[in-house]
Amino acid sequence: MLSEIKQLKRLRYRVFAPAEAQAAESGTSWPVLCFLHGHGEHSGLLTIDQAMARHGPLKDDDATRQAFADRFIVVFSQLPAPGGNVWLKYAAEVEELIKSVWHDYGGDPKRTYLTGFSYGGNGVFSLVAVQPGLWAALWPVDPTLNPIPKPPQPIWLCLGDYSRGDEASLQRRGFQELKKAGANTDGVYVDYGKDHSGTATSAYRDRRIYDWLLTKQLKK
Repeated sequence: MLSEIKQLKRLRYRVFAPAEAQAAESGTSWPVLCFLHGHGEHSGLLTIDQAMARHGPLKDDDATRQAFADRFIVVFSQLPAPGGNVWLKYAAEVEELIKSVWHDYGGDPKRTYLTGFSYGGNGVFSLVAVQPGLWAALWPVDPTLNPIPKPPQPIWLCLGDYSRGDEASLQRRGFQELKKAGANTDGVYVDYGKDHSGTATSAYRDRRIYDWLLTKQLKK
């Protein structure tokens, strides 16, 4: 895979692309998966390489990497210190970097997906609220807040420690409220029976979800 570290205003990000990925002018297009990290991976604590190796699709783990196996361009963006539950503040920069990936690597605007773990899971719902036409499907992994507002995109929600602890009723009720409100959830959610970080490991190893993402496409 091709790998580059880039800087866009306040966000540093890294792009992993299949070796065959080329500029958009070539006519080749690739699905794009954008990952939003959680609280402990901001630039004041970890380098970008250390951060992306902890959780998510770029975790330093063969089983995780094999789950998506050169089928996606994967983007990891890193919040500046002090991080926090603040992805909404960086929505414009995330959108700008995704559009640059479309151009530079032949990313497919119709097949661009948003995922995130913990605070990044919250960020999935925050960003789609202001970018409803950018993402073809959503994959929040153990978010720490009630999953609102109602997005139009298909959702696969992975639950774990928060879903079984004090937040259990909040998470499950929130998901059911999404369905009642008419959100396009496909009725898909899974609780792996793991703690918070264990849920991330299980989710990003789950090939079913990558396969599911690839069935979703924006109508533009």
